[in-house]
Amino acid sequence: MQQVQPVVVVTQPQRGAYPQSSNWQTGLLDCFSDCGVCICGTFCTLCLACQVASDMNECCLCGASVAMRTLYRTRYGIPGSICSDFMVTTCCTVCSLCQIKRDINKRREMNIF
Repeated sequence: MQQVQPVVVVTQPQRGAYPQSSNWQTGLLDCFSDCGVCICGTFCTLCLACQVASDMNECCLCGASVAMRTLYRTRYGIPGSICSDFMVTTCCTVCSLCQIKRDINKRREMNIF
């Protein structure tokens, strides 16, 4: 009978699908880089939250959450923390959603979303 050797892990898992460091494609208050997203966020925040969640294959109710921002940030290796995600999402929900949606759109243009 053949003896099975134990599996030895020699590398640690990387965070997200893109372990290399990245940055947001636009700033938090960079609304004029995509006025359509900004208008949608301002006048129909729930619609924008659902778009973001849908883009990320998540539940529509999660679009404006701290968890969604943290998930997106870690997926693309964007520096930050859960604390900073909490502060941005709590103090500036619309700006946070707009930033994520602009980032998604820009990454789609670059074929990395």
